[in-house]
Amino acid sequence: MSRSDSMMNLNRRAFLGAAAVGLAAPATLAFPAVAEARPAGLPPAGSRTLRDVAQEGLERHAASIRHKDLIAIADFAAPSREARFFIVDMKAGRATSHLVSHGRGSDPAHSGWVQRFSNTPGSLASSDGAYLTGAYYHGKHGRSQRLLGLEPQNSNAEARAIVIHGAWYVSPQMARQHGKIGRSEGCFAFADNSLDEVLERMGPGRLLYAGKFGIAA
Repeated sequence: MSRSDSMMNLNRRAFLGAAAVGLAAPATLAFPAVAEARPAGLPPAGSRTLRDVAQEGLERHAASIRHKDLIAIADFAAPSREARFFIVDMKAGRATSHLVSHGRGSDPAHSGWVQRFSNTPGSLASSDGAYLTGAYYHGKHGRSQRLLGLEPQNSNAEARAIVIHGAWYVSPQMARQHGKIGRSEGCFAFADNSLDEVLERMGPGRLLYAGKFGIAA
């Protein structure tokens, strides 16, 4: 069974040790045969827990977050072939996980790993930090959701149109075949079936926290 869309019961380990804008044009979506090795300098897998990361984000931005029942976490310490986007139910102690893209500017060689973050317009890179989920809208990628950057390193999220949307280049099949998924232009892009759940559950006024966390898988 694919890790994507799987349900993990965080209570089995006391909720402390469980789990871990634009559409790229088809002509630019080239897949090397094998994903590159894990880059140096990343936190070791399992060094953080979902609860640790969620609590950190909430403590830093509690005043900006209207709904604290569900927290989304994107762990860019993991490769794109892994389901590294988590929706954490803080009360029930459960999380769902999904494949999510990172930006082309964060991974110029298309290794499947985030090499860098950027907040610069035109960088086509992912930005780390805390985001506030905003309104739904229909754009060139279909149903999407706006994001507001809450930190200096992602303060240009609105100006850069960094949003949540669906993408053809994100799928379990692509991850299995190529050892990675496609890249966005900095947006959080999902497979269509994952997008439905993300948009339905998150809604406006919740925290999306992105970074290289090394969450336990």
